[in-house]
Amino acid sequence: MSPTMIGIIGLVIMIIMFFTEMPVAFVMGIVGFAGFSTLISPNAGLALLSRNVYEVFSSYDLTTIPLFILMGQLGFNSGISKRLYEAAYKFLGSIRGGLAMATVTACTAFGAICGSSPATAATMATVGLPEMKRYNYDDALATGSVASGGGIGMIMPPSVVLIIYGILTEQSIGALFVAGIIPALLVCVLFIITVYIQCRINPDLGPAGENFSWAEKFKAFLGLFETVIIFVTVIGGIFIGLFTPTEGAGIGAFAVLVVSMIRRQITWAAFVKSLMETLRTSCMVLMLITGAVIFGKFLAVTRIPFEIAGWVSGLDMAPILIMAVIIGIYFIGGCFMDSLAFITLTVPIFFPVVQTLGFDPIWFGLIIVMVTEMGVITPPVGINVYVVYGVAKNVLKEEIPLEKIFKGIFPFLIAVVIGIILMMIFPQIVLVLPNLLYQ
Repeated sequence: MSPTMIGIIGLVIMIIMFFTEMPVAFVMGIVGFAGFSTLISPNAGLALLSRNVYEVFSSYDLTTIPLFILMGQLGFNSGISKRLYEAAYKFLGSIRGGLAMATVTACTAFGAICGSSPATAATMATVGLPEMKRYNYDDALATGSVASGGGIGMIMPPSVVLIIYGILTEQSIGALFVAGIIPALLVCVLFIITVYIQCRINPDLGPAGENFSWAEKFKAFLGLFETVIIFVTVIGGIFIGLFTPTEGAGIGAFAVLVVSMIRRQITWAAFVKSLMETLRTSCMVLMLITGAVIFGKFLAVTRIPFEIAGWVSGLDMAPILIMAVIIGIYFIGGCFMDSLAFITLTVPIFFPVVQTLGFDPIWFGLIIVMVTEMGVITPPVGINVYVVYGVAKNVLKEEIPLEKIFKGIFPFLIAVVIGIILMMIFPQIVLVLPNLLYQ
């Protein structure tokens, strides 16, 4: 039996194992180990297993992940997220749909210190949903704006997904971070326009809130001063080469902790909770990477990625059309699998194809993050939708039907599609900052 056929059998077995609800990381690791052992030898499989697990968990680059996750957890538990929302609310809340616009804006800003889509959605749902309920916002618009806005946390640096993509493809994490800024702001603007259009068509969806004086707005903005300083210091320091992404993550986490202590807005219990949540999330991410690395080695010896790359390069189609097919695969797959797991699974397959087609790897990384952002708000998985559903049930003490939340995200889904199309037509949206800073 040819290595390619064994690889195909391995892929089929892996898909079947997914339906057993076994953790994705273990499925990829088991199939990768078994397939590699079959093709090479059991001893080689054991050596691969031990070596790759050690390399993943001892990798200095991966230290970035728990540190940035800790930075986001400390930001949430110290009240930074609430101050972000209040500032956005005072600037935008007085117009129709303003609270939903403020939620999207606050999600973007919180994504700059968090990097996790579900965490951003949960945080802003806790802060924003009660306010939108108080002003009689439509449930679909309120929950849809929170769930969709949370997805911006996947794009805005420091994004955990971009870190993992950079590690798997050996791309500069700093370049990926800087590349994510304009797309994140683009999606934020598209979401605000989406809210405006909806409320223009039906003003009852988002009634106007109260007006605030410029003095109150300025005071609210000053409350974000230290958050802006932390973001500029961390991301700016990485961009100019003052320190590595790992060092920047450590500086950012320490800075958030110091600010929280100075403001007396974090308790010992909240600090411990931040550590526990960081540990839980980091272990999940590291296990996913470990499984993906083992499975990637198996795919390499089956030569499936290279066969696909050769087949694709021989197609009588424009490269952009082939890229559209790849994007379609990511969109469909993202609807059924966790976005992080799906990226770690598929990047080893499609990245050689992208290189063969001549597309920029930084651009491709942002494109697939944008596409998988759609996955976190689309059925049947739609993790952000379920997060918002749970938070609404706990905070509002009422159950908002899932179908209403999914209805609310549909206009935002169209906005993401428009963003992806713009990035495909104008790649410089992604590449202008990396080209400016990394040449």
